[in-house]
Amino acid sequence: MEVFYYIVFGILGVVVAATELSKSNKDRINTSSTFNGFKNNYLFVYSLMMAGDWLQGPYVYYLYSTYGYGKGDIGQLFIAGFGSSMLFGTIVGSLADKQGRKRACVTYCITYVLSCITKHSPQYKILMLGRILGGIATSLLFSAFESWLVAEHNKRGFEQQWLSITFSKAIFLGNGVVAILAGLLGNTLVDALALGPVAPFDAASCFLTIGMFVILFTWTENYGDPSENKDLLTQFRGAAVAIASDEKIALLGAIQSLFEGSMYTFVFLWTPALSPNDEDIPHGFIFATFMLSSMFGSSLASRLMARQAPRVESYMQIVFAVSAASLLLPIVTSFLVAPTKEKGGSISFAGCIQLLGFCAFEACVGLFWPSIMKMRSQYIPEEARSTIMNFFRIPLNIFVCIVLYNVDAFPMTVMFGMCSIFLFVACLLQRRLMAIADKPKTEDWVAMKERGSEAEPLNI
Repeated sequence: MEVFYYIVFGILGVVVAATELSKSNKDRINTSSTFNGFKNNYLFVYSLMMAGDWLQGPYVYYLYSTYGYGKGDIGQLFIAGFGSSMLFGTIVGSLADKQGRKRACVTYCITYVLSCITKHSPQYKILMLGRILGGIATSLLFSAFESWLVAEHNKRGFEQQWLSITFSKAIFLGNGVVAILAGLLGNTLVDALALGPVAPFDAASCFLTIGMFVILFTWTENYGDPSENKDLLTQFRGAAVAIASDEKIALLGAIQSLFEGSMYTFVFLWTPALSPNDEDIPHGFIFATFMLSSMFGSSLASRLMARQAPRVESYMQIVFAVSAASLLLPIVTSFLVAPTKEKGGSISFAGCIQLLGFCAFEACVGLFWPSIMKMRSQYIPEEARSTIMNFFRIPLNIFVCIVLYNVDAFPMTVMFGMCSIFLFVACLLQRRLMAIADKPKTEDWVAMKERGSEAEPLNI
């Protein structure tokens, strides 16, 4: 079965290369040299930020286990990270609209470097502090950078359609090429050079520090709400009113939470799904294969977004339907393929089928990111972009915490079925979003914020 991995990886590599090299003029957007310089600067910084993130991912659990902590203690550390992202990250990320997006991006670098430094200590309290810092950093990574990009893009007068180029390239590089290279670098540091499981975190700190200095010396500051009122509670109320009063924003938030919740659950499930009887599977190679699938999805997204039709709201319905079907494969194979009780060995036939389905899901992930970024740039008001984006992450983090806490309470087929249902619901919500996409806004941000500030505070 080992040949199977190479065949899948090779086919995906050829498909990704063909997709990139076969782009015609219809699949490309003519831009200016000024925009290309701006875009390349952002992509360089974003790639460094993602390198700092990807280097850590494969070794967090492993590091904790080498310090002697069991599954329960490690689970609590992971829950603390997502809980921190939900509570503190929402506040810190929302401050970007008032205090500046560039400043928030620098804060991300500093916070994540501090989180990496805590990994040198085996003390549980220090590791818990690191997870809390990491949760805050994650919220900033997925809100502040995109918010800065959209605001700076518009401030410089670039065409709105050009944003899709930056979005798709950022995912292609940051979630594809960089992820693969980071995995190889981490493997070299830990295994080939035998520098220990902390080495990838030190390397991540270096990349984050380099990126921070590039931000400091090449980026300009931009803000969300230009008013002098710096009250964070008013900003929260205005964002909540915007979500409640604009169906398109509410739908976008629900779609994002449903898809990302399923995606993070998949991250915890794919390993036991492919090796239910402790089969010997090449985790690093499979991860690289998933990243190739994601690269194909982002490359396909760039072609789709370069054209007038189909619209993002339209083709994303298909993306969610395909992703829902792909995560049903573990359930289907459990009924159609006789399970084996033999321990160890290579991947089973059912595992091979599931791996192909998981690659299809990762391709959908690659399509999802640039597409959701484009829709957010269209529907979320600039004045509270970071605040609203972090609001979207609250139900996501709650969901992931619940899944982590109860990961052993339900059979794997139930977990995959739940994810598939969520993705199908996201497909239905996307269909509704498509139907109202051209509906004009009923009121602008200023009116929403004023209405939010007039609301009575909640008595808790």
